[in-house]
Amino acid sequence: MIVTSAVRHAAAGTAAVLFVLPVPAATASPVTSAVPVTSAVTVTSPASAVSGVPGASAASGTSDSSLREPTPPVRHHVDPARLDRKGTQVQPLPGAPSVPSLSALSWVVADASSGEVLAARNAHRKLPPASTLKALFALTALPHHESSEQHTVADSELTGIGDGSSLVGVKEGYTYKVSDLWNGVFLSSGNDAVHVLAAMNGGWESMSRQMQDKARSLGAMDTHVVSPDGYDAPGQVSSAYDLAVFGRAGLQDPEFTRYCSTRYADFPAGSWSYGIANTNRLLTGEDGVARYPGLLGIKNGYTSNAGNTLISAARRGDRTLVVSVMNPQGGGGLAVYEEARELLDWGFEAVEQVRPVGSLLPVHTKAAAGADSRAVSVPREGAAAKAAGKVVAAGKAEAAAKAEAAGKAEAVGKAAAVGKAAATGNAPRAGAEAAAVPGKDSPVGAAPSGASVGLPLALVGSACAAALALWARRRRSVNRVN
Repeated sequence: MIVTSAVRHAAAGTAAVLFVLPVPAATASPVTSAVPVTSAVTVTSPASAVSGVPGASAASGTSDSSLREPTPPVRHHVDPARLDRKGTQVQPLPGAPSVPSLSALSWVVADASSGEVLAARNAHRKLPPASTLKALFALTALPHHESSEQHTVADSELTGIGDGSSLVGVKEGYTYKVSDLWNGVFLSSGNDAVHVLAAMNGGWESMSRQMQDKARSLGAMDTHVVSPDGYDAPGQVSSAYDLAVFGRAGLQDPEFTRYCSTRYADFPAGSWSYGIANTNRLLTGEDGVARYPGLLGIKNGYTSNAGNTLISAARRGDRTLVVSVMNPQGGGGLAVYEEARELLDWGFEAVEQVRPVGSLLPVHTKAAAGADSRAVSVPREGAAAKAAGKVVAAGKAEAAAKAEAAGKAEAVGKAAAVGKAAATGNAPRAGAEAAAVPGKDSPVGAAPSGASVGLPLALVGSACAAALALWARRRRSVNRVN
């Protein structure tokens, strides 16, 4: 009977301690730090960022690879000021092909997946964009209306179209689907279609402001929008860098990509329709310009002030490049296509043989990509976590008090209640948080040492000793009474 009473006291104390203790975290394997880049750049598939060195695998093939965290990708240092310099910017590695000599005032060739600029000339030189600005117009206005939506054109929506503008043939009083109007924008570069769509999205001035905001959100800081259709206007400028940003952003929108890569379409005209063709010769192969294999289109432009401008993108295998060309100074009106072709050819050949000279990503995105972070959800240390901590602390005190004051059965019951309250709190327990974030320097994420793992066992032993001492004291009190 005496032994049974002692065992019960020890069990009650042990249960009280075990229910309120945090779960010990599993030891995390060390994380290999990134290695400084001293060799060629390797660009991965379009779904991934640039990382690694030629011939190097994504992760080491050690026998315990299933237990180790993958090695984080190597990040390349890119001087953001390099693209501000005049002239051609490129960092070739030994054996890299020579950059083509072009007549364009400015150009950019970049990887559309990673956003890394492979080479550029006068990337931030501010120049009139002509109808390539329609790419920004589409990025801004496309999300606001379904392609199947129908709209009847009012006469007021066709006012203010500049003299000599390219037109698709929109007529007042006619009803068009939104998709018809977008075909008019991308294929025929129709300023009439742009005016109607702008009217559907708040009007000409509002659309200019929306486009300006969109450009800034994409990190395109050289662009100033005055006329959303790209028609020459005082103060309206963009840059080869910004145009490449717009092209890359458009490729991430399936609807944008579908319109810009369409070669031919029918445009309604009341009870009948007529065919329209894309004016991007690299896409259609018209006017003696050979089609470029794998071309995804995007947008071309021309005005007497801007000259010929072009944003193009092409896919070869698992790689996609985007190029922008502004105002070639030689070769005639079709030179912009041939110079874009040369840049695409060079880019596909040199993509693993040059270091990047810049990035098309916005500044905040670059900062996020540059951080050596892993896809781990870190619980916020907010009110819920603090409340959970208070529950655990209160549980420990309550369990100890109840175990000493109430005896065997009540101590076990209260300990179980406290354990349940701690386990069902609104935030993860401290031990669970530590296990969820391995490899960090903070106390929450630090791997537990051998001493901390053995701590629960020591506390259990202490609880048992305390329970036995309590039992012995109560036995002495009973004996004195008797």
